[in-house]
Amino acid sequence: MISKEALAHFSKAQISAVQQLTNEGATVPFIARYRKERTSGLDEVQIQQIIDLLTAQKVLEARKIAVTKSLDEQGLLDEELKTKIQNFDNITLLEDFYLPFKPKRKTKASLARELGLEPLAGLIMKQEKSELQSLAQRFVKGDVKNTEEALEGARYIMAEWISERAFARKRLRGLFHREAKINSKVIKGEEESGQKYRDYFKYEHPISKTPGYRLLAILRGEREKFLRVNIGPNKEEAIAVLNEIFVKGRNTCSEQVELAVNDAYTRLLKPSLETEIRQHYLAIAEEQAIDVFAGNLEQLLMAAPLGQKRVLALDPGFRTGCKVVCLDEIGGLMHNSTVFPHPPKNDRKGAMSKLENLIEAYKIEVIAVGDGTAGRETMTFVKDLVKYNKIEAHMVNEAGASIYSASPLAREEFPDYDVTVRGAVSIGRRLMDPLSELVKIDPKSIGVGQYQHDVNQKRLKERLDQVVERCVNRVGVNLNLASEHLLQHISGLSKTMAKNIIEHRSKHGNFSNRQELKKVKGLGAKAFEQAAGFLRIDNGDEALDNTGVHPERYELIKTMLKEADKDLNKIQGDWMEKIDLSAYINEEIGLPTLLDISEELKKPGRDPRGNAKQFEFASFVKSIEDLKEGLILPGKVSNITHFGAFVDIGVKQDGLVHLSQLADRYVSDPLDVVRLGQEVRVKVLEVDASRKRIQLTMRGI
Repeated sequence: MISKEALAHFSKAQISAVQQLTNEGATVPFIARYRKERTSGLDEVQIQQIIDLLTAQKVLEARKIAVTKSLDEQGLLDEELKTKIQNFDNITLLEDFYLPFKPKRKTKASLARELGLEPLAGLIMKQEKSELQSLAQRFVKGDVKNTEEALEGARYIMAEWISERAFARKRLRGLFHREAKINSKVIKGEEESGQKYRDYFKYEHPISKTPGYRLLAILRGEREKFLRVNIGPNKEEAIAVLNEIFVKGRNTCSEQVELAVNDAYTRLLKPSLETEIRQHYLAIAEEQAIDVFAGNLEQLLMAAPLGQKRVLALDPGFRTGCKVVCLDEIGGLMHNSTVFPHPPKNDRKGAMSKLENLIEAYKIEVIAVGDGTAGRETMTFVKDLVKYNKIEAHMVNEAGASIYSASPLAREEFPDYDVTVRGAVSIGRRLMDPLSELVKIDPKSIGVGQYQHDVNQKRLKERLDQVVERCVNRVGVNLNLASEHLLQHISGLSKTMAKNIIEHRSKHGNFSNRQELKKVKGLGAKAFEQAAGFLRIDNGDEALDNTGVHPERYELIKTMLKEADKDLNKIQGDWMEKIDLSAYINEEIGLPTLLDISEELKKPGRDPRGNAKQFEFASFVKSIEDLKEGLILPGKVSNITHFGAFVDIGVKQDGLVHLSQLADRYVSDPLDVVRLGQEVRVKVLEVDASRKRIQLTMRGI
């Protein structure tokens, strides 16, 4: 069973519906968008949470089967044990239960058992005898040379028993969660080379209250061998908990049990529980970091597009010049060249003339400038250019563009051009449609996360892939313009299906309607059901194909249009508001679906992302040396973490607005105040040019 706490947010009907739908092959975006009645309106995140819980249940059930099989093979399984195993809803407690039955490798306790000392350990553990030496003397034989060796072996066995007692582990685990502290110290001799971890050279804090980002930083310092880390409660308190459980008398046997308790804690329980607690809080910290990364990525992918316009894109540079590309309305490369407006060539006049000619020749409507090296200088140069041409100029975040330009995908798309041309194309296309371009890049390379290399990489990839899928399907894609890479993120489509769609489109021309998808090789009824609603066809045979309405509801809409005496080809408008929607509710179709359809038909083909806007940094600030305390500047939120937000103010080094400086009120989560790409006004609090650190505030502005 899944834990009651995890399931508290969902009804049995919701869990059952998600399980049934996923078993039928439905994807998360499809369930969230087109099966609201069955899930009572769960969104993508909630549906994914249920799927994760069901997966965890499968893992637990598989472990129960493995434990049951192990006990059966050992001849230990009976109905009572079988019932106990089935009643566990927590894998940690299941493992505690199984520990005494687990086949043992060679240990100090197992060697002592081989010497015949287990009966002695049992007698001592009862703490009923006071004549310890005479008791131990009975076991001095064979390889056991004296009573000290006999007692030592017995203590090893007792220590193992103590460490395996589920009740004791549970009590001690509770103490670790309540009282354990994380302690880090610099490794002697690494003070200089480990300067970036100096905040943790002498650090101690309750691990349950240690911020996730601090824990990840400390553990990275440990991995890099700059820090020595210890996690645990006060040893005396832990020993006292165990003594309360196991020490039952005040005789010489009890003294041996106390020694065994100390050994059990120091050698067995402390290392085991320290690892467990470390993993527990590390998992929480990782999930927090992944949440931030996923949230940032979603905001970046959902950034407003410029739309289909002719773009001149510049990938700035000094010595190597600025790479220039001209793109048509759908991102096709029409021209590429290089200009040198900056040092060392300083051919500003020649660059200006060349760009003016390109603007005229290719009917350029907007200019995109990458924000990397020489970005600010290039934008200043471009501003002089656009004054006379009356076109927009946008600074574009180029994080990850170099990753894309060197990728196999870019080489396949532009086999005859080098990485500089591909990078400039990516900058231009990113302005036209951030989502379509960014899905080509590994999300970890986009630069919107913290500690992404310190978290579980498999889990990170899963979450980021889910974000990409959610965003692509929320926006929808133009079936006749979408790239293969974009199509493969559509609900129900595999890489092979996406490739087959592109090949079909190349061979037979553009799709006239969604039904033609069924002619694509390998795309069956299930894939069509899952994908069709997220694929748009502009100016096709069927007006509804350019909406988010699923084909399974076309007949319903046409019936409603006829009854409303509306033209079947004029679906746009708020005409559904005048219809009694309750008359169309049945077992399959409920009010949520009807309201969704109504919203879609008000503005068919509407992009939920809005439109891109121009933004300008302060013209008098170009480097960190230009900053002074008290300056108020415009900026754009470039990254969000648990401890605050980083803001780009146009000086290459982003400034930090700490959590406490985000608003004139208490803020627990930066996402409550800012979003990625948001335009903000900030005041400079502190500048440390040598360490390239800028402290900003948004309070009192």
